[in-house]
Amino acid sequence: MSNLLRSECIQCLTEQQLRALPDGAGEEQKLEFLQGMFGILSKASREVSAPVLVRDINELSQRIFGGFRDYSVEKEYYNQLLLKKEPEIRKKIHDAQDPLLKALQFSMVGNYIDFSAVNNVEEEYLEKLLKEVEKICNTRETYERLRQDLSRNQNLLFLTDNAGEGGLDKLFLEVIREFYPRLSVKVLVKGKPVLNDMTMEDAVQIGLQDVAEVYDNGNGIAGTWLPELSPRAKAVWEEAEVIISKGQANYETLRLCGRNIYFLFLCKCKMFCENFQVPRYTGVLVHS
Repeated sequence: MSNLLRSECIQCLTEQQLRALPDGAGEEQKLEFLQGMFGILSKASREVSAPVLVRDINELSQRIFGGFRDYSVEKEYYNQLLLKKEPEIRKKIHDAQDPLLKALQFSMVGNYIDFSAVNNVEEEYLEKLLKEVEKICNTRETYERLRQDLSRNQNLLFLTDNAGEGGLDKLFLEVIREFYPRLSVKVLVKGKPVLNDMTMEDAVQIGLQDVAEVYDNGNGIAGTWLPELSPRAKAVWEEAEVIISKGQANYETLRLCGRNIYFLFLCKCKMFCENFQVPRYTGVLVHS
């Protein structure tokens, strides 16, 4: 995948926006929005990733239809759900033969809680994934490389994705700090609400600040778009020697940036499944 922007992404964005058209909107509003959206897509540079276009289209939608899709209820629900499960999952991690690998697998499973890439997030299916966490695919060679990188460096940056899964990321970071106490661990969350991505409010709610230094990235793009990082977030980015990046959107925005990044996510859309040649909801660990 040489370009950040892909034809599959444009098709997916279009389908998502068509499904999300407000029922009560008038014909003139719908026409204005669709013409504006296709204008954004037609003028998009191939060096801009889909998450940036989502931000631009959402701003257009808010201007024409008013308001925005608020995921605060869903975020609160899954934050609390994973907090309740925290003691049980922490015990499973520490009882495992390889606690770091087990914590990584749980972190992968959490990436299911994605109200953008998953049309209907189902608690029952999440429970199934949590019970079958050992079946989550991992690349042993890449995992061993990650362990080596964590052992020989001092500055780790963790890029979060969705609320809810952040509770499992917290447990992963707990184990990383236990295994590699010399590491300075920093976390970037979103600076503004976007989809059900984690913000500073979510981070405080789950106690993420207890295991790492947490900063917001200064923007509301679903991913990590380097041109729009705040000065503080950019400094944290530049200091990092090893980066663990959660979610498909972060992969889309950062895969060509040239940094030492370990991308960690579930393949949830057709393009990712085809590119990595895996079934849907397979966990992937990729080193860039």
